[in-house]
This record gives sequence, structure tokens and C-alpha cells, in this order.
Amino acid sequence: MNGTKQAMLRSRNTFLLTLAAGACLSLCCAAAELTVNVTGITAPFGSVGCSLFSNEAGFPMDSSRAKTEWVSVSGDTANCKFKDVTSGKFAVSVAHDINGNRKVDTNLFGIPTEQWGVSNNVRPTLRAPRFDEAAFNIPGDAPNLSIEIKVAK
Repeated sequence: MNGTKQAMLRSRNTFLLTLAAGACLSLCCAAAELTVNVTGITAPFGSVGCSLFSNEAGFPMDSSRAKTEWVSVSGDTANCKFKDVTSGKFAVSVAHDINGNRKVDTNLFGIPTEQWGVSNNVRPTLRAPRFDEAAFNIPGDAPNLSIEIKVAK
């Protein structure tokens, strides 16, 4: 075989190997759609903010470090959808924003005055929930995942 033909075969094999690796990577890291069903809303107005955290930074109140979706309240429920969520460990916090300022209002002691909740429905008595308590895994083979979060003051 001459040098030109060998170079072409190597180039073709490299291309095929790269193509196969890309296909495997896209299969193992397929993105899911996460639906967050928020229940227990007591006021049929305002909006609900759902924040998806991939780590403990900012959880649960600082949504600037999370992917956040805002939706209108419909009766006593709201549904947020996050598209293209890769597999991994996540936690969600939700807030029912009645006054439209897009944050959880608190009193002088830092206690929320609007309804809120987190994934796994964790509600510690004297402190905010921790990321590891609210965390859940999205497996690589999950095309759709739905979680329910109950809100309360």
C-alpha cells in the first residue's frame, strides 16, 4: 500500500472512531425533561418560581445560582418544566410569589412570609433545608421525570 492510501485509511478510521464516540457520548448523557408539580397553594393568584440547583451553592433561597422558571398559578397548583436536564444530582426550591417581586419575602428573623417548598418536601423546624436533604438523582436514561413539592409557610 502506498503512503497516500494509508493516510486516507487512517483519516477515515479516525473519522469513524470520532463519530462513534460522539454517538456514545450523546446516548450516555441524554437530556431529560423535569416537571415540578407544585401543590398546596392557598392563594389562586401570583406566580410560582421553581429553581433547579445542581449543587449546594445558593440553595434554597439564592436562585441567581440556579436555573429558574416562573409560571402563573392556576387554582391551587402550578407546574414548572425544565427541558434538557442532563443526568446528575439536583435539588429544587419553589416559592409562591404573591406580590410580584420574584423572591421569597421574609420577616425580621429571616422566616419566609410567603409559601415555599423544596424537593423531597424537606421542612426542618429551625433552619433552612440543606441541598443534600432535598437532592435527587436524574438517571441518564430518564426521558421524563416528575416530582411533587408541597408548599406551606
